[in-house]
Amino acid sequence: MPTSTDTLAEARRLRDLFAAKGAQVIKADVLQSAETLLDLYGEDIRARAYLTSDPLRGEMVLRPDFTVPVVQMHMEARADPARYTYSGKVFRKQETDETRANEFVQVGYEVFDGANPAGADAEVFAAIAQGLAGLPVRAATGDIGVLMAAVRGLQTTDDRKAALMRHIWRPQRFRALLKRFGSAAVTPARAALLAADDPFAQAGPEIGLRTRVEVQARIDALRADAAAPPIATEEIAVIDAILGLRETAPNVLSALRDMAVDMPAIGDAVATMNARLEALSKHGVDVASLEFEGSYGRTSLEYYDGFVFGFYAIDRPDQPPVASGGRYDALTARLGQGRAVPAVGGVIRPDLAVGLR
Repeated sequence: MPTSTDTLAEARRLRDLFAAKGAQVIKADVLQSAETLLDLYGEDIRARAYLTSDPLRGEMVLRPDFTVPVVQMHMEARADPARYTYSGKVFRKQETDETRANEFVQVGYEVFDGANPAGADAEVFAAIAQGLAGLPVRAATGDIGVLMAAVRGLQTTDDRKAALMRHIWRPQRFRALLKRFGSAAVTPARAALLAADDPFAQAGPEIGLRTRVEVQARIDALRADAAAPPIATEEIAVIDAILGLRETAPNVLSALRDMAVDMPAIGDAVATMNARLEALSKHGVDVASLEFEGSYGRTSLEYYDGFVFGFYAIDRPDQPPVASGGRYDALTARLGQGRAVPAVGGVIRPDLAVGLR
């Protein structure tokens, strides 16, 4: 069992390693404004983060990770390109697993550089792999950008595509929506509601937070959705095939190229993956044996929108990842008030790394 002294020594080693690659060492406040996180992730974040109230600063949160404050710092500084490293504790609720720590140290490496996104992806992955060199770990990778491109390419309404995009990080809800949008069937209760000339005829007084106008807008949206044709079975099959991919990266790339014939919308994402694999190879990564999973990264915090990866202890499948990371371009646009900067980063848990030595 690693001691706190061992963990802090490993954290310093990793931070110094990343700083030697040109990363600026930065710090972030432990207490962060909850407003930003609630705006990004909605009320779901309350189940994962520790929130408190400050009489002057309002609702605050113990930082659940470093990415959001680092992006905020970068967007305010307007430096481009830029590299950052940091070390410190993060705090996460663990409601379903008492064995997992609810506070632990993270050391990170973040790259903001739009000149060569595929090269930046490879740089971060290789830097994290170097930090873990010699440890018995395996790497897993994925690309949420491929799935997003497939959703955007569906021949269906914008509202349906927006709903699917919102729930990409909730696999069960995403699957339920895809099944519903692929069927023309409507439940009897919903059919009766949509067929009514005046759905409020038997309604009582307004109760709760939703107004009659908001309820009517929702009914109108349901009517529009019911009138839309179902998503084609062939398109759903492509998405199922993407989510079911689990092979070495070169084999997945070959399969995705075949899928792009039936769904050209994923063509650019597939080309990006090809460029990334070439860049990884130049960094000395054994691409031929690199694992790729089509559904990887969909249960992480909801800002990854491209390349995702994790490193896992080979003999400890019960442990959380020793390291993880990915691309989060869309987050920079959200926090930069529309100004986006391509960004990718990764973090290592030094306590878990020390435990494997």
